[in-house]
Amino acid sequence: MLHALANWFVKVTGFIPQLFIFRLKVHYEDKSVQNRYIKGGAIIASNHHELIDFAVLLFTFWTRTLRCLMAEVLYKKNFLMTGLIKALGGIKVNRDVHDFTFLGKSSDILRKGGVIEIYPEARLAGKDEEKPLPFKPSVIYLALSTGAPIIPFYTNGKYFSRERTRVIIGKPVFVREWYDDALDEKTNIDNMCKKLREYVIELGKELERQKTEEKTKK
Repeated sequence: MLHALANWFVKVTGFIPQLFIFRLKVHYEDKSVQNRYIKGGAIIASNHHELIDFAVLLFTFWTRTLRCLMAEVLYKKNFLMTGLIKALGGIKVNRDVHDFTFLGKSSDILRKGGVIEIYPEARLAGKDEEKPLPFKPSVIYLALSTGAPIIPFYTNGKYFSRERTRVIIGKPVFVREWYDDALDEKTNIDNMCKKLREYVIELGKELERQKTEEKTKK
């Protein structure tokens, strides 16, 4: 309940500012299959541009309380940041140690019908690195262990810009359907990570296609 209240407080108080920061435009791979309204438990897997990506998803899926996996470094910023993250229901991922308690917490939330927000790249890309970075396997393990669908998501990362923030929501994916019984588990996980990353990349291309088509019609 606390996390839901904190989410709504941020959405209400931040509604006007986000209009100027993002000027959000939401696109869809297939709106009839998946729109901004998520029913039941699901995992949103997004590419990662900036720390503020979290706010974009917050206002995209405004009817649901998103529980975001957040790196340990965010908990070291200052007490205000730490307090806000905890209030919003952030799930701490300590990348410095082999602590996988975040998977158990996330699984419990999904089984109760909650929504997990995850950035499979696990960090921001460096200046000369190809985006998106290779995906880490946590998102696949979560989906396989809970049976929850993954909703692929792409943002163009245009924040505080003259250009609008554009995002695109993909169709839900049940990664169990990608599992090849002829392969060992590690190979399957690696393949599914690559396939999900390729899906998100294709969403980015579809976003650009829709953007171009939109301008052509004007």
